[in-house]
Amino acid sequence: MDNIARTAVGLASLGRPAYINLGRDSELPADRTVEAMREATFAVLDRAYEAGVRRVDVARSYGRAEEFLADWLAVRGHADVTVSSKWGYAYVGEWRMDAAVHEVKEHSSARFRAQWAETRETLPAAPALYQVHSLTSDSPLFDDDALQKALAELVDAGVRVGFSTSGPAQADTIRRALELTVDGRRLFTAVQSTWNVLESSAGLALAEAHRAGVLVQLKETLANGRLVVDPPEVVADIARARGTTPDAVVLAAAYAEEWADVVLLGPAGVAQLEANLAATDLRLSDDDLERLAELRENPREYWARRSQLVWG
Repeated sequence: MDNIARTAVGLASLGRPAYINLGRDSELPADRTVEAMREATFAVLDRAYEAGVRRVDVARSYGRAEEFLADWLAVRGHADVTVSSKWGYAYVGEWRMDAAVHEVKEHSSARFRAQWAETRETLPAAPALYQVHSLTSDSPLFDDDALQKALAELVDAGVRVGFSTSGPAQADTIRRALELTVDGRRLFTAVQSTWNVLESSAGLALAEAHRAGVLVQLKETLANGRLVVDPPEVVADIARARGTTPDAVVLAAAYAEEWADVVLLGPAGVAQLEANLAATDLRLSDDDLERLAELRENPREYWARRSQLVWG
């Protein structure tokens, strides 16, 4: 499969005015009104579609991302786009940059049913994949039989059910979640996890999932912009040697993982998207990949630093 077919565009940076990704300011409209952000979303989706990308990832907590995507699909008339969305976090930022709280997490049957109804009301068709947003090994979902049965009902209706992961114990969460069954059938058949050259601790668990037939998607592949705004010297060196950009280098490392079915991009504008797409044609050498692997950080330190990123 070519890498464009393995690519998805995520709208976390475009569906709301504030987010933790670094490097957004120069890409986003100066006036982050709803209409300006809608236009920016259209521009990114248009260019991605032109390049051959047919996967788009949104979430209930991404502000108005589902709404923007629905508008784009209606206006453009594209019927060949695979849509994934997530439930579990609610956006409460009220379209304010300075909101004290931007999103609130709750993994409950009530939250699932409410947000599934919102997703169905917003999108023109049911998403192909609906995911639990940021599942952790201590989530109440693991002990909530009613919630698990409700999710299984989606599977019966033809919707793939998955989960995303965050935090230093991603591998534990992946393995535990993939053991869940309802009426003898595996509940989750897709996983979306943070993986990048700084935080690769979920790699073995994701490879196991892929071998078991689970759809594996990689998110935060640029470490929320850290790897681009202030790239490590080895990344900059490889980029210079290859005549490309740091984001293309670190994304190429993600595409190099054969167990990664989908690599998510999270651009804030067309220029970032273009730089990201360059990775689809970049093949790194074994030496390049070994040098990049040495950048791996302690997961707890990585996530502690991520937790300090400021919404803006």
